[in-house]
Amino acid sequence: MLTAVVLLICGAVVATGLGQALGLSFTQSTPAPAVTGPTAVAPMSPAPSIATIDVPAGERLGLAASAVSDALADRGAPAAAVSTDAADADLEVRLVPSFDDSPEAFRVHGAGAGWVLEAADVTGASAGLYSLADRIRSGVPLVAAEQDGATQRPRLGLRLTDSGSVGREAVPADFAAGTDYSLNTDVVASAVLPQAPWVDQDVVERIDAQFRQLVQHDLRQGYNGIVVPGFLEYVTFSGVGDGHDVYPEGDDHVARAEAMVRAFAPVFGYAHEMGMKVFFLTDMLAVSPPLEDYLERTVGSLDVTDPDLWSVYQAGLAELFDSMPFVDGLMVRVGEGGSVYQAGWDFSSKLAVTTPAAVRAMLDALLATAGEHDRDVIFRSWTVGVGEVGDLHTNPASYDAVLGDLHDPHLVVSTKFTAGDFYSHLPINPTLAIGDQRRIVEFQARREFEGFGALPNDLVAEQAQALQHVLAANPHVEGVWNWTQDGGPLRAGPMTLYLRTGFWQMYDVNTYGVGRVAWDPATEPTQVTADWVRQTLTSDPATSAVVVDALGRSREAITRGLYIGPFAEKSVKALGLEPPPMMWIFEWDIATGDSAALDSIYAVSRGDLEAALADGERAVSVGAGMRDAVAATDPSTWRSPAMYRSFVDALDYETDLLTTLAAYRTMVLRHAQWLDTGSATAREQWHAAEGRYRVARADHEARYGGDVALPAYNFTAADLGSARADRDPSMAWLARVLLALLLGAVALGSAPGQRVLRGGRLPGARALRALYVAITRPWRLADVATGATRTDRVLVWALPAAALVLSRAVFTWFSSSAHLAITLGGWLLFAVLARLVVRGRDPFHLWAAIGGVALLRTALLLGALVLRGPGHYWFGLWADPAARTAYVTVAFAAFCWLFVVVSIVLRRRYGVFSRRARGLTAAAAGLTLAVLGGWVAAIGLEQALTLWNDQMALLPWGLSRILGITVYLGIPSWSAAAAAIVGLGVAVVGLLLALPQSVPAPGTLSVTSSYPAGAGASVGE
Repeated sequence: MLTAVVLLICGAVVATGLGQALGLSFTQSTPAPAVTGPTAVAPMSPAPSIATIDVPAGERLGLAASAVSDALADRGAPAAAVSTDAADADLEVRLVPSFDDSPEAFRVHGAGAGWVLEAADVTGASAGLYSLADRIRSGVPLVAAEQDGATQRPRLGLRLTDSGSVGREAVPADFAAGTDYSLNTDVVASAVLPQAPWVDQDVVERIDAQFRQLVQHDLRQGYNGIVVPGFLEYVTFSGVGDGHDVYPEGDDHVARAEAMVRAFAPVFGYAHEMGMKVFFLTDMLAVSPPLEDYLERTVGSLDVTDPDLWSVYQAGLAELFDSMPFVDGLMVRVGEGGSVYQAGWDFSSKLAVTTPAAVRAMLDALLATAGEHDRDVIFRSWTVGVGEVGDLHTNPASYDAVLGDLHDPHLVVSTKFTAGDFYSHLPINPTLAIGDQRRIVEFQARREFEGFGALPNDLVAEQAQALQHVLAANPHVEGVWNWTQDGGPLRAGPMTLYLRTGFWQMYDVNTYGVGRVAWDPATEPTQVTADWVRQTLTSDPATSAVVVDALGRSREAITRGLYIGPFAEKSVKALGLEPPPMMWIFEWDIATGDSAALDSIYAVSRGDLEAALADGERAVSVGAGMRDAVAATDPSTWRSPAMYRSFVDALDYETDLLTTLAAYRTMVLRHAQWLDTGSATAREQWHAAEGRYRVARADHEARYGGDVALPAYNFTAADLGSARADRDPSMAWLARVLLALLLGAVALGSAPGQRVLRGGRLPGARALRALYVAITRPWRLADVATGATRTDRVLVWALPAAALVLSRAVFTWFSSSAHLAITLGGWLLFAVLARLVVRGRDPFHLWAAIGGVALLRTALLLGALVLRGPGHYWFGLWADPAARTAYVTVAFAAFCWLFVVVSIVLRRRYGVFSRRARGLTAAAAGLTLAVLGGWVAAIGLEQALTLWNDQMALLPWGLSRILGITVYLGIPSWSAAAAAIVGLGVAVVGLLLALPQSVPAPGTLSVTSSYPAGAGASVGE
């Protein structure tokens, strides 16, 4: 009894620890400021009459003036002639003495016969011309009365974009499967050759044309900087040692890097020539095999707190600044990395900078070099849960601990405006309100988690509200960084490439919006959207009003249809992590079917379940209304029939998708409700929704499967989960039958049961009696009489074996061979090893001991399955702390009880000394763990967990395919090998304990008196 109590206490400790690791908790999050409703849109003004534009000489101003000319032509007016010496020009650009601190400041005078734009230099003149071009395209007055002669300047002086779709090609075969989850954003890899001349000049020229197109478009939308991926590929480390320490003389890395600089410096230098700042972007720790080998040899390890390690990167950064002097700085990310970010050559990155000391060591070194060259280092605070700085991105305390006392004029900290990734329903990032470092705010135009830009998703109002909030809270914010294409995998979503392929205009509205509100955060968002619609889709007043209204409703369709509101609006913690507000659609487009996510979502939402379900239907209604309104417009009023068709197709796609997801939402939440309550009504609603879902999903896949522009969502995981859910009722009935049969068989082993079996004389009676005693009083098992029949000898192990197999098959919905292999294999291996201990002797009592515990644990498991099957078991584990604690406490104690019982029977029935019995039991247990751990390690822990999870549908199906189960949950890859080593250690200790004890001197010990009669012990034992 004392042992049982100790084991239950140990079980309670394990249950408490498990609860802390898995425990679901949630609090109401602080929402972002409310987005104001749409306002009236100003009517379009006639295009101004500008026939000639006079500008100072230079390509940069000529390009800016051409934007004005193109805008006039876009409005149906004659294109203006651009000249450097036109007399009586309709628009004259003058360079005057400086009149404002901002280099982009300008003034426009509208008096007299024409317009005059004044600026201190080319930067301000260019900004003014692009601003005038935007006004012309938007149909607003060229110079408002209050702006005539007034100084105009941007609120934020740094307005960055990413590199768009530069270097990527629209190859349908690459997008067709939708399962390429590579996250590499490299823009030059397609031009790299495996040998000299190292670079394909034809590909370079294609990339150059794409880059120029992007730069010119960005300038017209108000941006003045661009971020280009790259660092190591342009560096030879010639400043380290004698110049050949990192890359030995003749190493291909040197020749290739030099060729890369020659080829791509002119490409990226074009942005600088046109007035844009250029930043290179790299993950840290960036490595190549020779570089990693050098660091191992010289520093001794990849110790990212060691200044000697960072001195190598300082040399590389200095070389980059010298070889490409147009580069304005380096942007660094430390929160992501690994093979999924690799470009196909031997440059890669490691998640190594994960502590405050490492971050500071890195920044101190890079900033020192940047300061020497008067360049900047932009540090992205995106740490996504990795290491000690894992919450740096969203936790003000962590931000202050790492960066609070770091004051360097060349440091800029870049932070996403959301408190997490770019999901809806998240609060504004609280770390943007603190710190006195220079700051920029990150935005994403092509929302990866909301259809990758395939769905209408007007974020302008949300972006404006967020930026206004941040600027009011922090005076050190000086810029924005908008992602036009980046975020998420490159080819797992729709085949849309910004400016080049597909209906990229659907997310261009958000890029345009960020540029406008960064220039003037007080700009009315609805007017910004209307201006973009007029420029891009239609200038017809009636049609543009319909489109603007539809875009104004797009956020409701997205936030209701792709999110489960009561869950998304909470700050949730589960599995030791902070899951994002979506989860039921895991990482982009996979409708998940796992119990961990779905049960947790239900548990958080059950207090407002009906509203959660109603949101799905409301989203369908909104999407359908948007579609009908836009489809009713006259295609001839659009800039092209193709744009009309693309917009209507996107709305058709959205309505179809939201219809499917609404049915799926109802199905999974009603199933969880049935698991929770057992309600017959919930069960009926679950099955009704399942019917709707299967029809909708089949239609969705038939319509959009294989469509690279509007790809079908992935419902593989959803169907796996649904198939198991469908089996829950039948599994519950099987569990009830098995439990009844098991209890009946065990009851026949009791004294009354034995009388039913003719005093225990019927075949099998002795086996049942032995099993009953093993379950209820294992310390008396040795007293069970021998003389078992052949039937008894088979039944004593066959009954527990059958119970184990059948109960575990029920537990796994008869769907997981992996689970059966590991659990039943463990039982079998331990039984075989225990049998070897008593070789040469009758194993009847050993089988009874093991079998009794197996039946005890089986009865416990079946008891957890009888209500509503395995689904209810897992629901309790994820979402019912009381049930989880009770079950795990008893189950763990029962697991440990096996070794206690086997040790007892070895001592009392087989005459093994206590120490030796404990040692042999430990050895058997340790070897079992060693074999199982070694087996899993040989397969690979990630592969083994993926196979098991695919069959059990417990964690998101996409987890292993995208991030990796071990990576996401922080499970060391060496865990299985460590378990095997621990098992071997336990086995060794057990064998040492089992070594024969010395025989006592004659007369000092009566050995035979230590054993019950008939034990068969000998002095030698």
